[in-house]
Amino acid sequence: MQVLTKCYPKNCLLTVMDRYSAEVRNMEQVVMIPSLLRGVQLSVPGGQAEPDAPDLYAYFTMLKTIRVDVDHGLLPREEWQARVAGNKADEAENEAAETEETEDERASGELDLEAQFHMHFSSLHHILTHLILRAQEVTRKYQEMTGQFE
Repeated sequence: MQVLTKCYPKNCLLTVMDRYSAEVRNMEQVVMIPSLLRGVQLSVPGGQAEPDAPDLYAYFTMLKTIRVDVDHGLLPREEWQARVAGNKADEAENEAAETEETEDERASGELDLEAQFHMHFSSLHHILTHLILRAQEVTRKYQEMTGQFE
C-alpha cells in the first residue's frame, strides 16, 4: 500500500481524499485481472450478499472513476452536463429548474451558507470514508479469490 506523504489533521477532508486515492491505487495494483470480480457479490456482516447489489467489478470501476475526480478535480459544469445528459432537452430542463430555485432563494431571504457547507462537508467526508471501506473490501476479496495474502 502507498504511504501518504502529506500530513493533515485526522478529520480534514484532504486527509480523507488522500486516503481514498491511496486505497483505490492500492486496489488497482492488487487487482491484476478485474474481470475475475464479475458476478462476485460484496459480503455484508452477516455473510449474506445483498440482493440486487452490484458486483465487485461494478464497485471496482466506480471507485476508479471517482478517484480520477478526487485526484484531478471535476470537469467544468458544461462538460459534465454534456456527458451525463447527452441532449439539449435535459440541459434546458436543468436551467429552468435552477432559475426557479434562484427565485425561491431570493424570496426566502438570505441563505444559511455555513449550515449548508457543514452539511455537504460532513456528507462528503462520510461518503469518502464509506468508499474507502469498499475499496478495501474489493481488494481483500480479490486477494482471497486469487490466494494472495499480505
